[in-house]
Amino acid sequence: MADIVLTTLNARFAHASFGLRYLFANLKGLQARAQIAEFTTADRPVDIVEQILRLEPRIVGIGVYIWNVDQSRELVGLLKRIQPELIVILGGPEVSFEIDEQEICALADYVITGEADLTFAEICSDLLEGTKPVAKVIAARLPAAEELVLPYTLYDAMDVAHRVIYVEASRGCPFRCEFCLSSLAKGVRKFALEPFLNELDALFLRGVRHFKFVDRTFNLDASMSTAILRFFLARYVPELFVHFEMVPDRLPDELREVIAKFAPGALQFEVGIQTFNEDVARLISRRQDYGKLADNFRFLREHTGVHLHADLIAGLPGEDLVSFATGFDRLVALAPQEIQVGILKRLRGTPIVRHDEAWEMVYSPFAPYEILRTKLIDFDTMQRIRRFARYWDMVANSGNFSATTPLIWGENSPFFGFLAWSDWLFAKTAKTHAIALKRLVEFLFEYLTEQRGLAADEVALVLLTDYQQGGLRKDVPPFLLPYLPEGIERLSQQTSRGLPARQARHLAASRAEQGP
Repeated sequence: MADIVLTTLNARFAHASFGLRYLFANLKGLQARAQIAEFTTADRPVDIVEQILRLEPRIVGIGVYIWNVDQSRELVGLLKRIQPELIVILGGPEVSFEIDEQEICALADYVITGEADLTFAEICSDLLEGTKPVAKVIAARLPAAEELVLPYTLYDAMDVAHRVIYVEASRGCPFRCEFCLSSLAKGVRKFALEPFLNELDALFLRGVRHFKFVDRTFNLDASMSTAILRFFLARYVPELFVHFEMVPDRLPDELREVIAKFAPGALQFEVGIQTFNEDVARLISRRQDYGKLADNFRFLREHTGVHLHADLIAGLPGEDLVSFATGFDRLVALAPQEIQVGILKRLRGTPIVRHDEAWEMVYSPFAPYEILRTKLIDFDTMQRIRRFARYWDMVANSGNFSATTPLIWGENSPFFGFLAWSDWLFAKTAKTHAIALKRLVEFLFEYLTEQRGLAADEVALVLLTDYQQGGLRKDVPPFLLPYLPEGIERLSQQTSRGLPARQARHLAASRAEQGP
């Protein structure tokens, strides 16, 4: 039984809610009366209600995000219908802005906006003592980093064995990119380095080998970043994998020196580029030095074993298809191992809405609020880009087709060459999901030989090399046999552009961590 139940719906079981653990850690004297109950978006809200009510709570705190708002709304509605006296408190980025427009906020008793780490405990204490807040919507006091109790001991043995372990060395972002909620933050707050490293050490000693930093700009403070990287370098083991979000144009020599010492596949950098169109970047208040960005990419690819995950956003105000394609091709030339094509989302509270009229921005009213069309990209073209993004993940980002992918465009534009394949595949299948690997190999063979006119025997060799890379698959797809050298059973597991097996595993693990 628990007076307070902290709950949320994670995108996947592998995700451990960092926010709930922070809230619980900072309940202090109320911890003995509280419990965390995590679910996933695959769980039925009515079943979640049953499990929550079995704990006989007086207060239920629910973390609401863009990926779970629909199920959370149903959850709140059911809780209040079945047990009206139950106090429901909402928090999280999805309910921190535009509150009056949201049904879920109307259904709940209270909504805490902003970082609720400390305010939630204060409200719960008052409620349990019989004092009600004077307002339904409560703006959380922004906590200083030194005020917070760190939550890392709340990762239990099951989390360590089966879930992503999230950590943060700082909060906030100094930049003002208008599509991002971090643009609303007031500066960057850093956690004290020594206590933080002590927490990391305790996690490492408990067996954690995959760490995912959620800092928006990990490399903003080079001295702190270097210290953290040296911490991991001193504890390097082959299973170590650390993920950071990096500012693309900041990589001073002291960082380069320590990064270069890590074994291939131990580090993954998520690098948000978003656009290569400088006019668009200025329009959305994004600052980055493209020359330094390119130099940093070249260094990381040529002199380190870092796995680079780079992001571009389609549908930004002022960017048309040709401009986006030009940026995508520039990024392909910089050779990151992974390129994520994201579709612009209108996150609640972000100032991107100021461009709606001038650039005829039309967003879906349903989560995740993706752009449907703009003045420069019509709806049909935006749909083609969505399919492009899905097929790019399936082929290029999957690690299954490292050598095959460049054949799709040959000497032509990577974007428009892959878009042609994307259009063909959708016309052929009318599907963007649930295409089995061997079936995809077959479609690639058909496209490359019949549409691109490449020699069947050469395509078959490349496809089989990719299919068997990493040693995970040893069979030969039967339809390839007529085009392969007689008696062939298995080709080398290595290709000139292939991933080492360990890095491929990390890539797959990283993809599994990503929410919708």
